[in-house]
Order: sequence, then C-alpha cells, then structure tokens
Amino acid sequence: MRASLPFPHAFLFTAAAMLMPEAAAHTASTSADTLAFAAWRVEAWIAASAALSCWICAAHVALRAAPLAAMALKLLAAVTVLALCLVWRIDAYIAVGLFLASWLYALGVFRLWREARSGAGISYQRAACYFSGLAVLIIALLSPVDVVADDLFSMHMVQHELLMLAAAPLLVAGKPLAAFIWAFPPAMRGAIAVTLQAGPVGRIWRVLHQPLFAWSQHVLVLWSWHSPSLFQAGVESAAMHTAQHVSFLLSSLLFWSSLSGSASQLHRGGAVLYVLTTAIHTGMLGALLTFSPRSWYPVYAGRSTEWGLTLLEDQQLGGLIMWVPAGFAFVIAGLAYAVQLIAPHRPVRAES
Repeated sequence: MRASLPFPHAFLFTAAAMLMPEAAAHTASTSADTLAFAAWRVEAWIAASAALSCWICAAHVALRAAPLAAMALKLLAAVTVLALCLVWRIDAYIAVGLFLASWLYALGVFRLWREARSGAGISYQRAACYFSGLAVLIIALLSPVDVVADDLFSMHMVQHELLMLAAAPLLVAGKPLAAFIWAFPPAMRGAIAVTLQAGPVGRIWRVLHQPLFAWSQHVLVLWSWHSPSLFQAGVESAAMHTAQHVSFLLSSLLFWSSLSGSASQLHRGGAVLYVLTTAIHTGMLGALLTFSPRSWYPVYAGRSTEWGLTLLEDQQLGGLIMWVPAGFAFVIAGLAYAVQLIAPHRPVRAES
C-alpha cells in the first residue's frame, strides 16, 4: 500500500522550508554589506522555493503520488543547502589574521626547507595539517556556519566544536611555532628561540604547557563561557563574541600542544587521562544542556523558531552535538594516545 502525503501537510512543510531564506536574510541583516552581497541569492532562493512548493502541491493533487512529493522535497532541501552555501560573512580582521597566519607559516616552511631539504623539520603531512586547520577556521568563522550561528544555539555549538576539536589540533600538528620562527630573518631566529626557552618568558611558557595546567584552563574556559550570563553576553555583544571565540581557540591550542610536547611513556599516559577526562566533563555539560527542562539561553527566543525549532529543541540539539559527536572525537583521540603508549618503543627520527 502506497502512503499518501496529505495536501495540507505538504503545503505546511514547504511553507516552513520557505522561512529559511528569511532567516538567512535576518542573520545577514546584521551586516549591510553581507545583505547587499547575498540579496539576489536570497531572492532567487525564494523564487525557487515558491516554484517548487507549487510543483509539490500540484503533483500531489494531480497524481496523489507521495514518492514524487518526497523527491520534490529533496530537491527543495538541495536548493536550501546551495543557497546557504552562497551566503558568506567576511570579517576583515579575521580574513587578514588568517592570511597573515598562512603567509608566515608558508614563508617559514619555505626558508626551512631551502636551508635543509624539502620535508625536513616540518613534514609535508604536518604542513597539510596546518593548512587544513586554517581551512576549518575559515568554515567556522566566515562561512554560513557563522551566519546561522547568530540564530541557532545548535549551530553555535557546531562552530565551537570546529574551533576546539578540529582547527586547534590540526594547527598544533603543523608545528606552527617552528615555522613562525623560521619566517623571521636569520639574525632574529636565535634570539627568539632563546627567549622562549630561557628567562622569565621561558619559565612562563613551560608552566603554561604543563598538561595539568592546560587541562585545567581548558575546563575553566569551557564551563565559564557556557554559563547563561556569559554565553548570552557573547551572543548580544560583538566584542564578547570575539573574546569567546579567541579564548576557545587559544585554550584549545594550549591544551592540544601540551599533550604533544613529549614522546615519553609517562607523558603519553597522562595524555590518555587528560583527553578521556575532557570527554567526560564535556559530555556532562552536553547532557545537562540536553536534559534540562528549561532553556539556559533565552536570548535565542524568536530566533530559533525561524528555523523550525523551539528554544528548548535548539538547546537539546546543541547539547547532543557537544555530548555525542564531540565526545566520540575525544575518545578517538584518547585511543590514539593509548595506542602510542602500548606500541613498541621506536627511536624518534627526523621528519622527512
């Protein structure tokens, strides 16, 4: 027996879907330049949505064919995704910062490989990790992810996980500090290296890279920013929002770099402990958000409904994102450190 999609349901579904470009326009309205840049795309999306809605309803009335209606809805979803992919919000400061980070790294790697040989000191794989991390930052901070995060707490969680669980470890794996030092003139490289290894700066650097300290500050930053008062301040204030993202990224860079600072068995064992306990406490926060009977962040009231989610549903989805996918990623990282711990010890050789 073939299922039939009632006509009112088809109409309501497509009408709800048509709210999505309005939400995109609403979030883009925070920047006049972005709205002007994307206006024609949003209008095209609305026209396409209207045409597809009429097609779905006409097909249903004429043929009573649920499979055809389902196919049309899939096409509508594809148009939605395509339209959102065209709405980018370019922040000049972020764009310049990412350009400088890529330029300094590329310059340092070029000079290092020119002095030694290609792949020496920083392997091709590590360089690929670094630039992949920059690509993740672009997706998290400049793409439609950032646009939609203004309206959805759940997308805000996606953005934060991209910063902390994808971009940060990839950047650390690229050994950026070594590349940045090599980007300076030869006369300055030695002085910079000595400054980072000795004296007050060196002592502070070593304290910051103690795994226990790095783990503790990561816990403090994560839980503090998810308190209702601070998180809502970050949503309402551009300066606080920037501070939130910067602190998330820096704390994660410090956390992951502290775990990769030594190849000793003791250090690797500690890395397993710190990563798995991070999975536990982030999972606890995600579970609290998921099972809370009330919304923690009323600032999203009236925003999430434009995307078909109630305030509490949006929070529950965000909590699940922090709890399940993010927790799984931490567990995988912990298992990777555990494999290194129990694997037969092999002498470290220069990268090539």
